[in-house]
Amino acid sequence: MSNVSKKELRNNIATRLSNHLEIETLDETPLIETLGERLANAGVSRRTFMKYCMGFSAIMAIPTSLMPKLVEAALLRPVTSVVYLSFQECTGCLESLINVFPNTQYKTDSIENILLTALSLDYSETLMAPSGVQAELSRSQAIAKKNYVLVVDGAIPDDKNGAGFFIQSGKTGLQLLKAAATNAAAVVSVGTCASFGGLPAAKGINGLSPTRAISIKAALKSFGGTYATKPVINISGCPPIAEVIAGTLIYWILNKKVPSLDSNLRPKMFYGETVHEECYRKEFFEKDQFVESFDDAGARKGYCLLNMGCKGPITHNACTTLKWNQGTGYPMQAGHGCLGCSEPGFWDKEAIVGQGVGFYKPLDRNTIDD
Repeated sequence: MSNVSKKELRNNIATRLSNHLEIETLDETPLIETLGERLANAGVSRRTFMKYCMGFSAIMAIPTSLMPKLVEAALLRPVTSVVYLSFQECTGCLESLINVFPNTQYKTDSIENILLTALSLDYSETLMAPSGVQAELSRSQAIAKKNYVLVVDGAIPDDKNGAGFFIQSGKTGLQLLKAAATNAAAVVSVGTCASFGGLPAAKGINGLSPTRAISIKAALKSFGGTYATKPVINISGCPPIAEVIAGTLIYWILNKKVPSLDSNLRPKMFYGETVHEECYRKEFFEKDQFVESFDDAGARKGYCLLNMGCKGPITHNACTTLKWNQGTGYPMQAGHGCLGCSEPGFWDKEAIVGQGVGFYKPLDRNTIDD
């Protein structure tokens, strides 16, 4: 080897790259690739994948004669495109999603594997690398395609009169939402703000939201036409559980249809029961054994937190089944009552009631269905 130092060698490489790399010629088109193409780019050969499928099918007792068709179906299936928009939000919902962990029941995986194998995140202002003009180009190219899933977090100002509560690249939130929803196969509203208006839609002094914030469903309905009938899935929570978000997206990817929804457009598989149903403190509820003050004798024995304002009996979510933080626990397990964050009108109903704090105002025991 010549006497060229490592430092000089690195400098020479950097110089050659800077001289030959034409930024303007880089292909900024969002990826539209199949699972097979993505595996190939990751260094997984077709032969290796076939061996994996053969072993897996043996475990599942699938006839070997079906293997070629199964492999073709898997390798040629296009990766689902996702466009992620954010409006009046705190980024907590996206923060929750990126902490998703593998769950076999709902077919979720780590966020890295979901992004690399199941979906193509073609636009997300928080996670993507481009900015400025390149970001605008990424969005326009992403929404020019069809049958992508539009994920939205945050409420949206009802800004038809141009009040300017949300302006991005010279456009209102309503204009941005309408453009992005045009070619979307479905819209997923992530978080209570997107699902029901949440904190931005909470009533102000005059009884109205200062920004006239509304839910994503309400905004789409206001556009009329096909927008009003666009499939919408609400994943409420402040924020939602990571696996609930991922599980809903995976359901769409696998079935290409909306899961069974409740009256608030939430997936029944996650919101079909109240938090109260599977809470380990329910047995004390049934025995009328309640915590009367934090850290009293009842609290130390795990008594029911109803008298401390727990809204579990009227709150639909998967907190006590899936749990939070990779299945570690949930609020009542940590000694605090449910705040009811996944229900419509959460902030107005629970945050402040009269002069007291509604979070700790007990529910009427007689109105609860045992």
